[in-house]
Amino acid sequence: MASARMHDSGSGEPRLRVAYQGVSGAYSEAAAQKAYPNSEAVPCDQFETAFEAVEGCTVDRAVLPIENSLGGSIHRNYDLLLRHRLHIVGEINYAVRHCLLANRGVKVEQLKRVLSHPQALAQCEYTLTRFGLVREAVDDTAGAAKYVALSKLEDTGAVASSAAAAIYDLDILAEDIQDDSDNVTRFLMLGREAITPDTDRPFKTSIVFSLEEGPGVLYKALQIFAKEQINLTKIESRPWRRSSLRSPGDNANGLQKCFHYMFYVDFEASMASDNAQNALKALDVRLASSDFSIAK
Repeated sequence: MASARMHDSGSGEPRLRVAYQGVSGAYSEAAAQKAYPNSEAVPCDQFETAFEAVEGCTVDRAVLPIENSLGGSIHRNYDLLLRHRLHIVGEINYAVRHCLLANRGVKVEQLKRVLSHPQALAQCEYTLTRFGLVREAVDDTAGAAKYVALSKLEDTGAVASSAAAAIYDLDILAEDIQDDSDNVTRFLMLGREAITPDTDRPFKTSIVFSLEEGPGVLYKALQIFAKEQINLTKIESRPWRRSSLRSPGDNANGLQKCFHYMFYVDFEASMASDNAQNALKALDVRLASSDFSIAK
């Protein structure tokens, strides 16, 4: 397999190249640097671009958000995990502290609208409503700050990080404007090679599967983990994007079943453990399809 291009760190050691979505000053950049200290953070304009950069060996890893404690799941990345053949090699949590930013000298009273990523806007709903600001969604928080700065807007602010304020020379009009101080985003660390599971440290395993139709099939599938004393930390369902399925009960007019779902499950166990192996073997007989990835 071809290796990614790595830059010299100055000490003779090659630097890991890590993709993130956004521009300089994004929370994802900070998360990438937390996950891989001393790495070279590589900006990507879209989530899928970051996936493709790892697959194409132009970077070594990607660090991408998967869920937020206030805004919930990042559905786009759940879908991309299934579409691309990358492995989850770790995860980190990053505390998000939102700021209201504006150009130098602009006061809160002058602002009429605010730009940011949809998740950031949702996480600051109370404060933005109190300020009476019209919300406009853009691709990322730091990108919003950059746009406000380059356009020299006086009636528009941005919700972004204090790092973005420093990078784009903006004033911080308000700090910690998220609705809840415990605002944490969970990021996945993705690579081309799977890690080797072991049992000498805590592991989290992520799997995705679909089930055949029938009453109680999901209950029976999840019951397997309880029997093996495995703690589930998350369950997420997403539409399965495949050609329409014909249900057994379809009428003569050929009515197609339009809704079928994949289930993403995280659980606390290593694939090297006996209880995880037993659970997955028992689960396998109930699956319509499956895909297994491992995360530390």
